[in-house]
Amino acid sequence: MGPQRVPVALVVVGLLQDPAFHVAKCAAEELRGEVWAYASSVMCFIDGQLLGDEKKLLKWSYREWDYRDFKPKALYQAIAEDFYSKYLKNSQLFSDACPRTCENFRALCVGGAKSLRDGRELTYKNSLFHRLVKNGWIQGGDIITGNGDEGESIYGPTFEDESFSVRHKGRGVLGMANKGRHSNGSQFYITLHPAPYLDKKYVAFGQLIEGTEVLQKLEVVPTYNERPTVPCKIINCGMFEP
Repeated sequence: MGPQRVPVALVVVGLLQDPAFHVAKCAAEELRGEVWAYASSVMCFIDGQLLGDEKKLLKWSYREWDYRDFKPKALYQAIAEDFYSKYLKNSQLFSDACPRTCENFRALCVGGAKSLRDGRELTYKNSLFHRLVKNGWIQGGDIITGNGDEGESIYGPTFEDESFSVRHKGRGVLGMANKGRHSNGSQFYITLHPAPYLDKKYVAFGQLIEGTEVLQKLEVVPTYNERPTVPCKIINCGMFEP
């Protein structure tokens, strides 16, 4: 008899756009900052140790077991989408706590809504991030002037504060910028660090899940009086549909 192989535990984690993944990714960031820039859609672990992406897994399988993969990529994509639609139905927006706020943000991401004032399209597409508070937050969403002076919601110029139940507990919290109580429009911010001083003053309604590598690049953009010295534009936007 030949030598017996020692059993190993193989775990493959899909990096889908879901809050459950965000929790794991936040933990990974605390342990290993480079995980934020991880490019693949899956992480593979052997006995609890990170092996790498699916290519590293195939190389390991070939080396250890002489395994070759013959299944088309489209099959894996279909399996992943089927799993997402069945088991991962949570949204990155907290629509249970802030339904009107979430719908406003969703509609501005998708585009197509018309201004009640002049009939133009309301969309975040081609709008700018006009403010960067170092170690604080990045702010954008002025879809009228682009400089932070204005904005407009799908309900009219402004709408009411809906709920302060979501706390600014960490990095990547999504909230509505305002000019005082009940003055939400289209401007939003994304926190770079925990910001408890924003609680009860600004409506937080979501959590950044993917795109954290973009946030990393935005937060190191040079600024003058908290304004980026180079244009930081939302080239395109929309809603993820599995």
